[in-house]
Amino acid sequence: MEYVQERVTTLHDFGDARPSAPTDEAAVVVPMTEREHAGLAAERVLSALETVDPGRVVVPLRASADRIDAVIEWLSEFDLSLEVLWCDGDRLGSLLSSAGLDGARGKGRDVWLAFGIAAQSEYVVVHDADAKTYDERHVPKLLFPLAQGMSFSKGYYARVENDRLYGRLFRLLYRPLIDALSRASEAAVLGFLGAFRYALAGEFALTGRTAERVRMQRGWGLEVGTLGEAFRLAGADGTAQVDLGVHEHDHRSVSGPSGLSEMSRQVAAALFRAVEENGLDPDYATVADRYRRGAERLVDAYALDAAFNGLEYDRSGEREQIGTYADAIEPPGADTRLPAWTNAAVTPEEVVDAAVSDLEAATSGRADDVAPLRSP
Repeated sequence: MEYVQERVTTLHDFGDARPSAPTDEAAVVVPMTEREHAGLAAERVLSALETVDPGRVVVPLRASADRIDAVIEWLSEFDLSLEVLWCDGDRLGSLLSSAGLDGARGKGRDVWLAFGIAAQSEYVVVHDADAKTYDERHVPKLLFPLAQGMSFSKGYYARVENDRLYGRLFRLLYRPLIDALSRASEAAVLGFLGAFRYALAGEFALTGRTAERVRMQRGWGLEVGTLGEAFRLAGADGTAQVDLGVHEHDHRSVSGPSGLSEMSRQVAAALFRAVEENGLDPDYATVADRYRRGAERLVDAYALDAAFNGLEYDRSGEREQIGTYADAIEPPGADTRLPAWTNAAVTPEEVVDAAVSDLEAATSGRADDVAPLRSP
């Protein structure tokens, strides 16, 4: 057990922390794809939320039209006033395209759409749907610092399961990349980004006012991009991180369109955009070299830590991933972020109208099995 503070306020669970928090004033956003539909992890998340009874639960859903009926039927089994925002309907797509907001679809786009609705609540909490160890304390834990005056809070946890260390993208890309950049600069943004014990956690919370002002990455860069926005909008003094224990998540392969290799490119791009916006001009060639050296050193450290705990550890596999992740170290390219809702060319009401029409058309009336999507 430890109690060390970081550059951002760090709240520890010393055993069984159950802080009091205004859950009835919160909108919980649970992004979901048909990949999570009816899965044990998603079922655990929604079942735990039944005991929390937040003010509202918004599920931005990415799924094909032929799967909507099955997903709606499954969601209707939970004792929650779930509001489903289908993110792939034609009317919604046309609305965004006419406003110049069309583009790549992904988790960040889904969460952004939900923020237009959820930000009308006093607080907004975001949770992944693939956490196998989710429990009912997570929402109040994340809300507690907000109720005490903070603007943004981030969950952190250990990724250890099946006698192995996970969290590879954080351990082998994000952490050594921040270290590599910090060797060449003492910029405040690097101290901020480096303070998070699990920067890629999908669990975070923010005030509704802050949620309205966040510019959001469209895809896998969501979590890192949100930290960059937290630095801009809340700063270190307005940010906390909260101990959520040990997490077990679904795992991804390194290769493939939704694998860690593609995720690494989006995460690195979001990270570099955040630091460039705050005055840094990284020398990408030298950063790559420093990254490799630092990541290789960490492999030895993780191997020793694993051995200390009697865990399995694949040194060669981890070194191969470092080589893959090094290819992601390049300038961030064009800025495709979605704008803050305070500056968007569409309104949340227009999004709701389009999404409701799409869902009604796709479900042949079964949309009534879940709570109707409410306009702000």
